[in-house]
Amino acid sequence: MAIENILMPQLGESVTEGTIEKWLVKPGDTVNKYDPLAEVNTDKVTAEVPSSFAGTIKELIAQEGETLAVGAIICTIEIEDDGAVEAAIVAAPAKEEPVNEMPAAGSQKPASSLNREKGKEAGRYSPAVLRLSQDNGIDLTLVEGSGKEGRITRKDLLAIIESGNIPTASTAPVIEAPASVASAAAPVPAPKPAEPVNVPVMAGDTEIPITGVRRAIASNMLRSKHEAPHAWMMIEVDVTNLVQYRDSLKSDFKQKEGFNLTYFAFFVKAVAQALKEFPMMNSMWAGDKIIMKKDINISIAVASDDALFVPVINHADEKTIKGIGREVQELAGKVRSGKLKSAEMQGGTFTVNNTGSFGSVQSMGIINYPQAAILQVESIVKRPMIMDGGMIAARDMVNLCLSLDHRVLDGLVCGQFLARVKEILENVSADNTSVY
Repeated sequence: MAIENILMPQLGESVTEGTIEKWLVKPGDTVNKYDPLAEVNTDKVTAEVPSSFAGTIKELIAQEGETLAVGAIICTIEIEDDGAVEAAIVAAPAKEEPVNEMPAAGSQKPASSLNREKGKEAGRYSPAVLRLSQDNGIDLTLVEGSGKEGRITRKDLLAIIESGNIPTASTAPVIEAPASVASAAAPVPAPKPAEPVNVPVMAGDTEIPITGVRRAIASNMLRSKHEAPHAWMMIEVDVTNLVQYRDSLKSDFKQKEGFNLTYFAFFVKAVAQALKEFPMMNSMWAGDKIIMKKDINISIAVASDDALFVPVINHADEKTIKGIGREVQELAGKVRSGKLKSAEMQGGTFTVNNTGSFGSVQSMGIINYPQAAILQVESIVKRPMIMDGGMIAARDMVNLCLSLDHRVLDGLVCGQFLARVKEILENVSADNTSVY
């Protein structure tokens, strides 16, 4: 028999840690390879962790609610080893005791600076925690962690950010220790994180627990609004010809293909085509550079009863309107049945949101970080319009609302992009547009 480790998997391109939401097994359970062991929540998705081996669960190392870095051991499993020597389990490093030292006379530093340096040397902070603290100006030496052995987790920082009470280096007391007692000065204890917002609960109110998915959505939206300077543009599009063309096809299409030909598929195709012509719109902010993405992968927002998911149509510019329509239907079905996989939400470069399905006619979307823009397709409504020659006619009109990251995009390229999408949509017809 041998003991093997099950590690925290990387469930996304930029994911550095995950939280054990729920264990699906217990010590002594027999599992097959690929059987689900636990539900893990990251800032991108909630997914099941499959077993890499067939065997018997030996020990659950991580606790429910605990956040661990990618690659950390979450449990161990006993497997048949064909006579091989039992594998040793790598023990976690012992927690370092604080060193009660101060700098020599003439080189005193604030206690917070010393603690911060020692914390970094000891590797106490995960990359996600460091990034979140830097993005929000949080002094980690002033935060008391709720994780294992006092480890600071993303949940600790998110609670602080939501409270608005950000502990910074300027709030830390500076300890000026005399040279005679410099070597024996005790470190200043860090204050506890701020309590959650105190909202009074009255008779008849309903308290709804925050799920892992809802917390991840909140985190990503907060980060997007905090980091990306949002700007907004809107363009009005006459889609009368598109409506007539689609309506002439929909019955035969449904009978032949087995799913509905929706307006949304036409919009996604037009956006993908325009992105190919204006590749700057298909970019992302990367701190010291802008990354213009080669592939055009359209994220689409799909809501379930209690959460919002953003699956991806890869290489949308290479797909037909029929192909896009089929993929939209399949991805939406997976979201609503709970079968959407983590991999199906990775790699998006631009988001198109069908807000018109709710009857909305104007909205300002929050950018799907780290993308540079999101386009809201509003409801198609009949409105009186003044045509050439001064005649008034009822036309099918739609508003396209674009939110953009002004670090990456400027009004000129966004205006040109929207004008091109408008041109494509207004020229849809049986003569020059094929759904196949």
